[in-house]
Amino acid sequence: APVPEVVEDMKSELKLRLIKLNWQKSMCVRVKSTDEQAKTDVKLKKQALKEKIEDDVGALVQFLLDEKDDLLERLEVEAEATIGLIDANLKRVESEAAKVDKAITEIQNQLSDSTNFESISNSYLSPCHVNLGVQASNSPPDFSEFTGPFQLIMWKKMMHVLHTMPQNLTLDLDTAHPSLAISDFDTKVEEGRVRSQEPDMPQRFTRFFGVLATAQYSSGQHYWEVDVRDKGVWYLGVTTEYSNRKGFVNLSPSAGYWSLCLQDRLYANEEDSRVPVADYWNSPRVSVFLDYDRGHVTFFDAVTMKRIYNFVTYFDEPVSPFFSPGKNDPGSRLQICHFY
Repeated sequence: APVPEVVEDMKSELKLRLIKLNWQKSMCVRVKSTDEQAKTDVKLKKQALKEKIEDDVGALVQFLLDEKDDLLERLEVEAEATIGLIDANLKRVESEAAKVDKAITEIQNQLSDSTNFESISNSYLSPCHVNLGVQASNSPPDFSEFTGPFQLIMWKKMMHVLHTMPQNLTLDLDTAHPSLAISDFDTKVEEGRVRSQEPDMPQRFTRFFGVLATAQYSSGQHYWEVDVRDKGVWYLGVTTEYSNRKGFVNLSPSAGYWSLCLQDRLYANEEDSRVPVADYWNSPRVSVFLDYDRGHVTFFDAVTMKRIYNFVTYFDEPVSPFFSPGKNDPGSRLQICHFY
């Protein structure tokens, strides 16, 4: 018979194993529940995004289809009006041609060998009643309305149906560092001579070579593009209304800045460090998309519309676009792109 103490030890060991297995089972249940919830969330998000894509793209497709139908209908009306004028003229020509044919037949009959002198003389003395007054309709279709650059025209019109139109931003001189030169109707910024007479306003950058746009956003979606060609250094992004602009500027999200910068490579200025985004940058334009309500700041290559980087945050105060051409990069500039 087994020794009672040994049996008790074995039972104790089995109880420990049971506790461990029950814990592992509960972990499996929790992980399964978490994954099933994640799966459900993915499906819901996919459906929401699918509906948004269908709505946004569908609106553009419908706009283009409506514009195409309108153009074709007006083209048809103009062509039919011109054809109507030509048809009316053709009827007049056919009527005149019939009269001419009749006169020709009469004269040919008089010229036959069997015709007597009296009949010929009567025909000769009779006036010709065919007064030919026909000419081509001279009604070529104008069609000038339908010979323009349709794609450009449609693109211009489409601006007014977009949910998010490109913003024609201007720079706020009251925020510009004294060494920055603003020009081209307040759309271009570059390093220039120090403006010693500039008042030290609360919103002005004093050390960082930065400048804000005049626009300020506290809701909605907003998009703008910046020409960065030939620039070796630049900073672009958004900043909060009350972010620090005096002395050293910490370009981290906790300090109210969400930005990309180009130096030796392209970086995203994250919380604790700069995150390398690309080893080099040669696109002439960068765009920024701000979705204030969802807390997204997304950067794109504005030529290919390839996404570069995305910040996810929560905004609790208004934000403004900010720009910096960098320091010690003379002869180059940043310029806000205007579209209309």
